[in-house]
Amino acid sequence: MAIHHHNRFPHAGFPSPWADGGGGAEEEWTEAYIKAGAFVANLTLPEKVNLTTGTGWEADRCVGMTGSVPRLGFRGFCLQDGPLGVRYTDHNSAFPAGVNVAATFSRRLMRRRGEAMGEEFHGKGIDVQLGPVAGPLGRVPQGGRNWEGFSPDPYLTGVAMAETIQGIQSRGVVACAKHYILNEQEHYRNRIDVQIDDRTMHELYLWPFADAVRAGVGSVMCSYNKIHGEYACENPWATNYLLKNELNFQGFVMSDWGAQHTTLGSALGGLDMAMPGDGGRPPYGSLWGGALTEAVLKGEVPEWRLDDMVVRIMAAYFKVRVGNYTTRPEINFSSWTKKEVGPLYSASNQTYTVVNEFVNVQGDHGELIREIGAKSIVLLKNEHGTLPLRNPSSIAVIGEDAQDTPGGPNACPERNCTKGTLAMGYGSGTADYPYLISPATALRAQASRDNTSFTTLSGNWDLDAAKKAASNASVAIVFAMAHAGENFITIDGNAGDRNNLTLWDNGDELIKAVASVNPRTVVVLHTVGPVIIDYAKKHPNITAILWAGLPGQESGNGLVDVLYGKVNPQGRSPFTWGKSVEDYGAQLLFQAPNPTAPAQTFDEGVFIDYRHFAKASIASSFPFGFGLSYTKFSYSEINVLVQPATGYKATAGSANPATTYGTVNKDPLANTMPAGFTKITPYVYPWLVNGNNLTSASPVSPAGALDGSAQPRLPAGGAPGGNPGLYDVVYTISATIQNTGKVAGTEIPQLYVQLGGQENPFGVLRGFDEVTLDPNESRTVTFNLTRRDISNWNTTTQNWEVTANEKVVFIGASAVDLRLNSSLPSAEW
Repeated sequence: MAIHHHNRFPHAGFPSPWADGGGGAEEEWTEAYIKAGAFVANLTLPEKVNLTTGTGWEADRCVGMTGSVPRLGFRGFCLQDGPLGVRYTDHNSAFPAGVNVAATFSRRLMRRRGEAMGEEFHGKGIDVQLGPVAGPLGRVPQGGRNWEGFSPDPYLTGVAMAETIQGIQSRGVVACAKHYILNEQEHYRNRIDVQIDDRTMHELYLWPFADAVRAGVGSVMCSYNKIHGEYACENPWATNYLLKNELNFQGFVMSDWGAQHTTLGSALGGLDMAMPGDGGRPPYGSLWGGALTEAVLKGEVPEWRLDDMVVRIMAAYFKVRVGNYTTRPEINFSSWTKKEVGPLYSASNQTYTVVNEFVNVQGDHGELIREIGAKSIVLLKNEHGTLPLRNPSSIAVIGEDAQDTPGGPNACPERNCTKGTLAMGYGSGTADYPYLISPATALRAQASRDNTSFTTLSGNWDLDAAKKAASNASVAIVFAMAHAGENFITIDGNAGDRNNLTLWDNGDELIKAVASVNPRTVVVLHTVGPVIIDYAKKHPNITAILWAGLPGQESGNGLVDVLYGKVNPQGRSPFTWGKSVEDYGAQLLFQAPNPTAPAQTFDEGVFIDYRHFAKASIASSFPFGFGLSYTKFSYSEINVLVQPATGYKATAGSANPATTYGTVNKDPLANTMPAGFTKITPYVYPWLVNGNNLTSASPVSPAGALDGSAQPRLPAGGAPGGNPGLYDVVYTISATIQNTGKVAGTEIPQLYVQLGGQENPFGVLRGFDEVTLDPNESRTVTFNLTRRDISNWNTTTQNWEVTANEKVVFIGASAVDLRLNSSLPSAEW
C-alpha cells in the first residue's frame, strides 16, 4: 500500500489524530466521551467494526445504515438525506433550501429551521441528518448543488452552518456537515483533482467548516473529489491535519456514498465510517467490514485507530442523545417503498413486514416555512410604487413556473423535471412535498378576497397568448425559473451544473413578451442562484423584480405575503448577480483536457463572487447583500471600541498517547461468523471469511501512520474550531439604524472589513444583523469582531496572524452600498 501526499504541503497528516473530548470552549464533548469510552470498551472487535461500516446500498430502511450490536440491544445508526427535509418519506415537511435561509440574513430563522428539521428527523427514527452543506461553497454560480448550501461568502455560510447544526442537534439528531471539501461542481465530481493554495483553503473553503466544528457538529462527510492527487476521503492533509488536528474535530468523518477507495488508505487517512459500506472486492464485498477486521488483526491498521473511529461515532451520538440509547425512536419508514408492507432488507428482497408506519412529523412547521419563504424573498427592483399591491382591478399570472405541477408536486421523482412551479432543486438534496402551494393558487385566492379579476396562463412558449393575457391586466406577474442539482440527473442537457446563467424554458423571451405589452410587469424568479437579468433591470415596463429562490412547500403563500405587503421584504441577495458568466472570474470546468484525469486549479484564490467583482472593478446587476424594502433606512454614528483581549498564544505541547478501549480477542477464529448464523445476501458483515488463512503483512505505511505516541499540537489548533484565541472579541463596532420611511420594516446592516494589502479583497463580510423598526424608530446595532475576523493565514508559521496593514471597517446595506466607515485603531493584545 502506498499513500502519497503533495509535497507542496510538508505536513503529511500522519498519524490520524485521536479525539480526546475537545477541551477548550467545547467541553460539552467531555461527558459524551466518557459515555462513549465505556460503551466501546465493552465491544468485541467485530462489534467495533460493525459500527464503522454501512450494511450496503438498499440493505436497510435508511439511505445509510451501519451494523448493530445485538448483544447490547444497540441497533445500527440510521443516516438519511437531506439538507432541506427528510428524503424518501411522507408526512414530512419540505423546507426552504439553504440558499433561501441564507437570504434571510436571520440567525433566528436559521436556528428555528434547524430545530424544526431536527424534530422531523428525530420523529422518523433517524440518528444522523445528512446536512447542512458548506461544500459546495459556490465558487462558480452554475454549480449544481450550490442551492443546497448557503452562500459563496464563507462568513455567511459559517453562521448558517453553526445555527443550523445547533438547531438540529438540540433535537437529538446528529448533524452532518458536508461535503468536505472543494466539491465545487458536478462535472467530473467523482475524480476531479483540485489544486489549491494553503491560504485560500483556510480563508475561504475551510472557514465555514471551522464554524461547524466550533458549533459542535457530530459528523462531517468527505467528498468525492481529489485534493492534490488524493481522494478527499483518504486525504491526510484535509482530514487528519486540517480537520482533526488544526480544527480539533471531535466527531466522526463519514464517506459520501461510494467515495471510499481503499481499505488502508481511508483508515489511516482519517475516515471513521464507510458509506454505504458495500462495493469492495470478494470475499468481503466491502472495503471495510471483514476487510477492516482483517487489517486490524494483521497490524495494518492500529487497534487504537479502530477504537478512535468507534469512540468518535458513539461520542457524537451521546452528545446529542437525550436519555439512554435503548429509548431512541425506532425507524418507522422505508426509503425504498411507499407501501406499508415491504422488504425489511430491500436489496435482498427477504423478510416482508411493516416498514412504513406513516408517522406525521410536520407539527406546525408550515408556519415557519411560510415565514422563511417570505423573508427570504429579495426585492431587486420596485419602481413607481408597483409593490406592494393594493386591490388591483385585475392581475394576469403568466408562466409555467407559477403553476401547480401536473400529477401533484411529487410527480417528478427527486424534482427531475421542469413542470409546474420550482420550489427546490433536484437530486439527493430533495424531500417529498406534503403539499405545495403554487403562486397561481395563492394569488387566485388573494384575488378572490379582493374581488380582483384574475387570469392565469401556463406554459412559456406561446408568446402571443402571453401578450394577450397580459395586455388587459392592471398588473402582469410573469414567472420564470432556473433549475440545477446533482449529476445523476440530467435535465435538458444540464448534468447537475447549469450550462449557462439564462432562464430555463424560454423564460427570458416570456418576460420580454409580457413586458412589451404591460407597463406594470412584475417579474418573479424561482432560481437556484443568479441569472443574467440586466435587461429586466433596465426595461421601463418591468417595474418590479423579485427573487424567490427555492422556498419549499409554502411557496405561493410566502410570495403573496410580500407582494401584498403583509411582510415587508427583508431578503438580501446571498450572491452577486453578474451581467455575464465571464464576470465571475472563476469558471466551471465543462470539458477537461484529459477527461480520464480531470484537474482544476483554484488560481483565483480568495477572489470569488463579490470579492472578484470588486477586485476586477466589474459592475454587477445587483450586488451581494442587496435587497430593497417598502421603507427606507438611514445609517449614522459609527463607533469603534477596542476590547482588552488577551494576547494570541500559539497552541503548544502534545496530545496524550492514543488510547485503546477494552481488550478484544485477537484469535482469528474468534472473529469469524458464529456457528448457525444465517446471512442476508447481499449484506456487509464484520467477520473474517477464513480465520485459518490470516497471514501477517508488512504494509508499506506512510511515515508515522501507525504511531500512537503523543503527537505535537498545531499552533492554530487547541479546541474545536481552532485556537480559542481566534474567537476573542477584539473590537466592538456600533452604529445607529433608523427607519425613515412610513411603514415598519427590517433592515439588514452588514459589516465588511478591509484587511489591507493587494492580496486581500476590498472588503469581506464579517457581521450582519436583523433589525426590525417601526417608522421613525432607531436602534443601535453592535458588531463584535473577533481576532479571526481580522486575521490572515500565514502559510509559513501555519497560524493566523493580524498583519500590519491598515484595516478599515464599513457598515452598509450591501457589498457596494457602504454608508459608514472607520479605520480600526491598532492595538496590543
